[in-house]
Amino acid sequence: MLGRTANGLYWMFRYIERAENIARLVDAGMRVSLTRSGGGDEDWDGVLQSAGAREEFLQHHEKVTSVDAIDYMLRDKANPSSVMSCIEFARNNARMVRTALTRETWEATNEFWIELKNLLGRKVKAAELPQVIDVIKHRAGLVRGAFHGSMLRNDLYNFSRIGTFIERADNTARILDVKYYVLLPAAAQVGSSLDNAQWESILRSVSAHRSYGWVYDAEYRPANIADFLILNGRMPRSLAYCYEKIVSNLSYLAEEYQERHKAHDTAEAIQATLQKTTINRVMDQGLHEFLEHFVNRNAQLGQEITDGYRFYQ
Repeated sequence: MLGRTANGLYWMFRYIERAENIARLVDAGMRVSLTRSGGGDEDWDGVLQSAGAREEFLQHHEKVTSVDAIDYMLRDKANPSSVMSCIEFARNNARMVRTALTRETWEATNEFWIELKNLLGRKVKAAELPQVIDVIKHRAGLVRGAFHGSMLRNDLYNFSRIGTFIERADNTARILDVKYYVLLPAAAQVGSSLDNAQWESILRSVSAHRSYGWVYDAEYRPANIADFLILNGRMPRSLAYCYEKIVSNLSYLAEEYQERHKAHDTAEAIQATLQKTTINRVMDQGLHEFLEHFVNRNAQLGQEITDGYRFYQ
């Protein structure tokens, strides 16, 4: 398969996942700020930092406010990672590889773009924000469902899935990092009802609130939540689950093309780290440090896949 086609599919699905994930980060920021008395604009500094967008945001704005941060992350064309920008990029990639997609997948992607243009045509009011986030998650789910239900399980499918899970792993790590950055005003409040409400908001933002209760007792313990979102291989947004899928899809490509690349070794090494470590070790190392290292290695893997499969040739 041409590297350009692989590139188009890989990035189409990265951008669709990123659009949903940015919406989830906004959701997490909104929920966390609602739980804090006197919380507000300073909470969004941490959300922008976790999205990797704070420096660029401050080039366009004098200070961080909740209204500007939400607008920047949802609809600002100057932000290449805003939800609107991501869906435009996803649709452009889909058009580029139109003949490699089923009609259902293309139509779901195109309809996502059309609805979002209408929805984000003006600034989103605070009261409308939950509904807007739900629409973005719903539309992203429709694209995934159309793709799953109609695409051949071949190399096209594998490149698309790898893009999805690299992006998803990056996002779960960043959403957990929001909790690190939006720290409580006093250490005395750790374990308090306020602290629990913030952890609950993180779980809700990755659709893990109910499933967490199935695995652990109802009590929100930071170590259990981190364990669930990092190391639990049954949770479809956990880092362990994402890497199980990435390694699996890469192995199918190695089999199909009869060659391995540096990316295969990197993915397997990251998966081995996630399988061998324990949540106590992660907490001892420092949650933020662990997540920062993971995000860097995940980005390295993305670059190695691009280089190994000659995406730009």
